Amino acid sequence: MLKTLLSTALTTSLLFCGLAVAAEEKTELGFKPLKVNWEKMSKLEMKDSFISLFNKNCASCHGEDLRGSGLGPALVGVDLRHGETTEELANSIRKGYPAAGMPAWEGVIKEGKILNLALYVAEQRQGTTILDKNSSMVLTIPTEPVKTEQHSFQYQTVAEGIATMPFAIAPLPEGGFLVTERMHGLRLVAKDGSSVMVQGTPPAYDDAGQFLGQVNGLGWMMGVALHPDYKNNGWVYLQHGDRCSDCNTYARKAKRPVSMNRLVRGRIKDGQWVDQQVIWQADINTYTDTTDLSAGGRVAFDDKGYVYISIGMKGPMDYDGTQDLRYPYGKVMRLHDDGRIPEDNPFVDQPGAIKAIWTYGHRSVQGLEFNASTGQLWSSEMGPRGGDELNLLVKGGNYGWPHFTNGTNYTGFPINGEKKTGIVVKREDVTFPVMDMTPSPALSSFIFYSGSEFPQWNQHILLGTLRATDLWRLELKNNSVVQREKIISDLARFRDIEQGPNGELYVLLENKAGSKILRLIPAN
Repeated sequence: MLKTLLSTALTTSLLFCGLAVAAEEKTELGFKPLKVNWEKMSKLEMKDSFISLFNKNCASCHGEDLRGSGLGPALVGVDLRHGETTEELANSIRKGYPAAGMPAWEGVIKEGKILNLALYVAEQRQGTTILDKNSSMVLTIPTEPVKTEQHSFQYQTVAEGIATMPFAIAPLPEGGFLVTERMHGLRLVAKDGSSVMVQGTPPAYDDAGQFLGQVNGLGWMMGVALHPDYKNNGWVYLQHGDRCSDCNTYARKAKRPVSMNRLVRGRIKDGQWVDQQVIWQADINTYTDTTDLSAGGRVAFDDKGYVYISIGMKGPMDYDGTQDLRYPYGKVMRLHDDGRIPEDNPFVDQPGAIKAIWTYGHRSVQGLEFNASTGQLWSSEMGPRGGDELNLLVKGGNYGWPHFTNGTNYTGFPINGEKKTGIVVKREDVTFPVMDMTPSPALSSFIFYSGSEFPQWNQHILLGTLRATDLWRLELKNNSVVQREKIISDLARFRDIEQGPNGELYVLLENKAGSKILRLIPAN
């Protein structure tokens, strides 16, 4: 029976037998749509092959829980004498420490398995696992002040009752927020915390299915941002999954709806979405049935009148089209705020290329921010199993996915970008990340802080994580991270972080029991 590698919300790169069959004919895209038995898919159980690999080779000494035994030391909850990075752990496994009773595994097991063991130990030390996304953890807001190296703060809940899968917030100058809820639409939250759904926006669909612990759907609401001159023009920008049925060859062969990222703008009057204009829309033939969970979806403005949007893994597979300038997948787009294509975009004169492309070779850009003090655009990007990145985006830059990454497939098999895509990418042609985070904490959104409430954080990056449920502070010098501090630990999935019009600091916490917006207030 044919085994097909299926792209999913997790882009897990897992092999399934009999659940997805590639169609014989290719669509206009040049990709093969997958016919998926979603009923069978919804019943699959997520498993982690790294656990059995560790138990087979290491648990007799270090314990299945990695807390040690009479034969070997603990690997979690303690400092490790020989280093704790993934590469340091891999080197310890390769060479061993015979004098301490640990054998060398180099030549005994394959190098790929050594790397997987090192990654598994690093994940366990970080407290993350691919089997638990922490979306159902009990959300308890501490009442005591939180102390960090430079500031102390307290939490104030400013909005609750938000759907379980929000995506972005936009603080309003008059007070309150706009909040996108992926499967519901755009919510308007008033200053007192009460809220209503804005009527007349592009539709958001709630007919999602379950697969390996993740919700998968098409036609979701994603990023929201206010125009820099919002006070005068009232423009609100929305990125959403534009969904249609029977609208291209892919949809007809897959016998499913398809979607693709689209950017629109409109105004809100008396709770209604009005004056809508389409700012950017992809060719209908690039629409696929790949879940919007992996679609990117952020919106950012610079100080010169340009708007940027991130588009993630919307190709049939997680690597399809990311290195091909004819397709929107794995790209950051740059446009005038009214949708015109800038004449100085890097690929406007290249035949066949999408003229809006600013950078390419991305996997899943979850954060997109402009640093007004330096005039630079930055992104945070989620890798597969490992390989989360903080990137400085430069005009025309190729960020390497899937050819260059510190991550591996969820199953542990190496990611061979050249073999998968048939495209050769040279190392010297790739822009590498400013910071890699392996194991992956599942990076989400971030800001460059510029408020007055926490002055020592000025121009520092505040970066959220999803699976790790932490908030990081990063200090930069000459475009390098010179200090990292985890300022919030084990609270909730940080889906978005934004600064209010008067410098207030807000975080959007995602939770299945109901999501919340918190404000971080300086503690006396």
